[in-house]
Amino acid sequence: MYFLQNYDAAAALPEAVLAVLAMALLMYGVFKKGDANDHVTIGAIVSLALVAVLVIFAGEDKSSAFGGTFIVDAFARVMKAMALFGSAIAIVLSAHFMKRVKMARFEYPILVMLATVGMMMMISANDLISLYMGLELQSLSLYVVAALNRDSAKSSEAGLKYFVLGALSSGMLLYGASLVYGFTGTTTFPQIAAALTAGGSTLGLTFGLVFIIAGLAFKVSAVPFHMWTPDVYEGAPTPVTAFFAAAPKVAAMALFMRVMVSPFAAVVVEWQQILVFVSIASMVLGAFAAIGQNSIKRLLAYSSIGHMGFALVGLAAGSQQGIEGVIVYMMIYLISTIGVFACVLAMRRKGEYIEQISDLAGLARNHRGLAFVLSMLMFSLAGIPPLAGFFGKYFVFLAAVQANLFALAIIGVVASVVGAYYYLRIVKIIYFDEPAEKFDAMDGEVKWVAYAGGAFALLFAGFANYLTTLAEAAAQSLY
Repeated sequence: MYFLQNYDAAAALPEAVLAVLAMALLMYGVFKKGDANDHVTIGAIVSLALVAVLVIFAGEDKSSAFGGTFIVDAFARVMKAMALFGSAIAIVLSAHFMKRVKMARFEYPILVMLATVGMMMMISANDLISLYMGLELQSLSLYVVAALNRDSAKSSEAGLKYFVLGALSSGMLLYGASLVYGFTGTTTFPQIAAALTAGGSTLGLTFGLVFIIAGLAFKVSAVPFHMWTPDVYEGAPTPVTAFFAAAPKVAAMALFMRVMVSPFAAVVVEWQQILVFVSIASMVLGAFAAIGQNSIKRLLAYSSIGHMGFALVGLAAGSQQGIEGVIVYMMIYLISTIGVFACVLAMRRKGEYIEQISDLAGLARNHRGLAFVLSMLMFSLAGIPPLAGFFGKYFVFLAAVQANLFALAIIGVVASVVGAYYYLRIVKIIYFDEPAEKFDAMDGEVKWVAYAGGAFALLFAGFANYLTTLAEAAAQSLY
């Protein structure tokens, strides 16, 4: 009762509940006699759903806690709900896979839960120190998750690369935060904003801002801090890759938006130029580097880099409409990406999971439903109307045009056209290449996640107004 009456503690109730539930499941897994994996997996999914309900319905509309270092608003609620959804579906997708490849360990769902606690702290961070704490809490769990398959050299290499480059990016972000603190005398976002409004920017503060952007760009795998993405995506087990591509990207992009808008709104000219460059570089690299890939997971890695570039177009606009566009884009990206990875996990041949694009040959003749769903998701990621991906790109490009960033919007459209080549290539292989052997029967939950992703991409126009209204309310609360 005291916990609920305490204002600061009540604001962080969802995070606290998720952390306590993760510890409880850990104790259960340690002390239970026999295999605890199934029970812990179900418990983790239920815990994430429960916390999502708390996020949506508990607390005030807009409040700050812990001396202003932690904030709960409509933006935080929407982005936290998305991160929790992505984490829960990633656990669902992992259930049968981990058993088949003999990697079923009860620690995996718990690590996902703890990483999600870090994501939620990141999204509500209203101070440079709380930002760093949330980021590191997420990262420490992700380092272990990336190297989960200890018997695989590729998985161990992926985890080590992510750890080394992640430590480097965290150091850059911390150094940038120290510079900002040195030139403003505070670490809290509202006070930084007040100092910049009163005194303007200085050279030292601009340097600090550059280092902070570099650290955040690593977390969203934007160019030139994308080096870890293809190797980690390919080396990690496929459900882990699906998790990396979904929830952590949403949380990192939410943090990116809050950091740029809340404390640094007064110096938008300084960071806008940096984001325009990062956005263009990410879109172009994602479009061209994926063309020559033969591995589905590496192709999706470069696709993810490109999509983060498209999302940053909206942020580079530096306007409320741009933030709204990014939120809608991340909603569409999250569900489409999860749907694609569900399709990949649904495809097994003689008990072996396939990871090469050429293995999709003739899928339409063996599994018409899965072929149609995967094709719709590919069309959506390519941005072909009237599917969901088209609307995501439309909103961010519209924000860029209204901010007079015409060159950025044009380059984005060109990159989108180039990127459509490798998406359409997959559709061509599915429908027109000579059929390979038939795939094994799909797992029930994986099939339904894939079909739900395809339905979302296909029917998005029917409920787009609801999601855009939600995104508009979230963007308004951020401003």
